[in-house]
Amino acid sequence: MEAIHVFLFCITLILFFIRPKFLRKSQTKNLPPGPNGLPIIGNLHQLGPRPHETLATMAKEFGPLMTVKFGSITTIVASSAETAKEILHTHDQTFSNRPVPDSITTQPHPEGTLAWIPGDQIWRNRRRICSTQMFTPQRLDYLQHFRHKKVHQLIAHMNKHKGTPVDIGSLAFATTLNLISNTIFSLDTVDPDFETAQEFKELVWRIMMDAGKPNISDNFPNLRWFDLQGVRRHVKGSYVRMYDIFDDIIAKRLKHRETDKTTRHGDFLDVLLDQVQEDGSGFSIETIKPLIMDLFIAGSDTSGSTTEWAMAELLRKPETLQKARDEVLQGPCTAEKNKNKNHPAVQSIERQRRSVAARRPLHRVLSRRRRRRHGALDTDENFSSPLLRLYRLVDCRAPSCKRES
Repeated sequence: MEAIHVFLFCITLILFFIRPKFLRKSQTKNLPPGPNGLPIIGNLHQLGPRPHETLATMAKEFGPLMTVKFGSITTIVASSAETAKEILHTHDQTFSNRPVPDSITTQPHPEGTLAWIPGDQIWRNRRRICSTQMFTPQRLDYLQHFRHKKVHQLIAHMNKHKGTPVDIGSLAFATTLNLISNTIFSLDTVDPDFETAQEFKELVWRIMMDAGKPNISDNFPNLRWFDLQGVRRHVKGSYVRMYDIFDDIIAKRLKHRETDKTTRHGDFLDVLLDQVQEDGSGFSIETIKPLIMDLFIAGSDTSGSTTEWAMAELLRKPETLQKARDEVLQGPCTAEKNKNKNHPAVQSIERQRRSVAARRPLHRVLSRRRRRRHGALDTDENFSSPLLRLYRLVDCRAPSCKRES
């Protein structure tokens, strides 16, 4: 942290002399109040090791809607239920885009992702395909036997290692990963003994950590080319490895489709390959891989990390753990909805886990390429606001999404 502060101070001195125009007063008008910052770096030095707490403290002084400057990026922070509703619900279409972290652009064809492209017709088309072909009740019912099978494999693996420590996070991650890979590819990407689970978890975690860590390139877009923190170099290997796995699976499926033109697996990969063959669909072999990457990361990591969190919390609350254990011993739980009325403790634990999984941090919206006036706020090319499309990748809750579906 001290090295970053020294680096930012040096950058401030250099740019102070070679780029005096940065010191001119911003032409942006009608911005909410906010703390004063230093030239060039703005309020970066004030964030500290716990930025969310720092912003909450600032909001007590400057109000529920305030302006802070992170490098060359002007950011509006909303910190009350009323302002969040105004942005998330009332003006959800205006604030539906998000800035793309520099690490995300490292992957091949980032324009093919579902999580990072603008909420335009291309995004709606991809979301529609996912929601109608992958996350339908019929598809979930069809895969119910896969879910039971994977849970039994998980229990058998834990019984096999009875009396020895097990990594709950990795096991939950691997089980969810196999469920997703069966939905997409009709095969397991993790072996039955879970020996390859750690590699996949490290790949996914590296991609997520590099996308979420503070990066000078995101605060100073003009410096992205230099990759001063080496984030792109660090994460590139993970993308290459994941894409190699996808390339191998897709190549085998294409070969199978050439030799047998009538038999289909009926999975999501077949749906995507059919879209590739349609003229004007906007899909290609290269652009379906980022979409598959989004589904793998969004589905597997959340379930694994929240399950690990739930187990850690239960170890801190032995009374609740004993209640859940007694309920399970009295009668097995089921994955079907409304079938666990005799397991209130288990239901409570699952509700808490889901509530943690549903939380999303506020990110900044993609800087506007043109000036736009909305309400009392003026914006220019260096202005961005919080990501206020708190959505799941496919199950968009915003009213506009439901109208456009």
